[in-house]
Amino acid sequence: MQTAPFVELLAVPAALAKNPLFDIIVEDKINIQNYCNALIAKILELKQSQFPAFIDYQFNQVKNPEVWICKLEKLLANNEAFFSSKTAMSRYNKLYFLIEKKRTELQSSRVKEPVAKTPKKFINAESEDRHFSFYELKKQLDNINDDNQKILLLTKEMFEYQQANIEFINQKTPFYDAQCTKEIENIYALQKIQAAIEQAKNHNAGIQMPFKKMQINCNLNQFIDIHYQFLRELFVDGKSILDGSVNDMVAIIVNSYLDKDGKDISPETVKTILTPSRTEKRPKPHKRIDIDKML
Repeated sequence: MQTAPFVELLAVPAALAKNPLFDIIVEDKINIQNYCNALIAKILELKQSQFPAFIDYQFNQVKNPEVWICKLEKLLANNEAFFSSKTAMSRYNKLYFLIEKKRTELQSSRVKEPVAKTPKKFINAESEDRHFSFYELKKQLDNINDDNQKILLLTKEMFEYQQANIEFINQKTPFYDAQCTKEIENIYALQKIQAAIEQAKNHNAGIQMPFKKMQINCNLNQFIDIHYQFLRELFVDGKSILDGSVNDMVAIIVNSYLDKDGKDISPETVKTILTPSRTEKRPKPHKRIDIDKML
């Protein structure tokens, strides 16, 4: 049995045990080796359902629970071989889970968030049992994503203010209920604008005809070369038949067509074939579909 450097060795003989189920029983001299042996034996003896109560009991006995829980973790790691069976491994995992849980509880109990006092200038009014601050309320609203929940909170605050026995009113801030009302109006106005935007989007999407990609049945470089001719070689009144950028043409071809094998077309392939200097990528003269002869 490998030991762990426990600082507090709280163990007793069986005759002096106040809680025989959870006390660490050591009949011989209480030292690190005997304490660790007894602790492992206790872990293997207890039911898994008793582990939380056992750890709580030990926490109440020792002066420094965080140190004790760290040493328990070290003891388990040093003697992992004792938990090689399936049943024992289940105990091992359960204990590790409880150790992490206890460590988190200890750390969170030490770290207390400082309560920031709201400056007087941000308090709209005070009653007998509370103050009303739209500055604070606005922070709450920023953490709520649902507009209906925001309106519900604002309405509740407005009614509470109107029914409260107000003892102090800050003359340098607007009335609390007036700010609540204004915020509700703002939410409704934004909802209306958002609905109009969505309606416009849906209308624009509705006028576009749905389509699926068409498959070309010639060589890909022949097909793209046709578009190259429209962009670079064929003109009407001094302007190319198709007037646009290479990127636009790449997007049209990629989004509208499949190659002769029914596969998607690579944008890089299209862009390469449309590059004027890459003549080797376009079809040889005898394989080229000459659009100029057809016009």
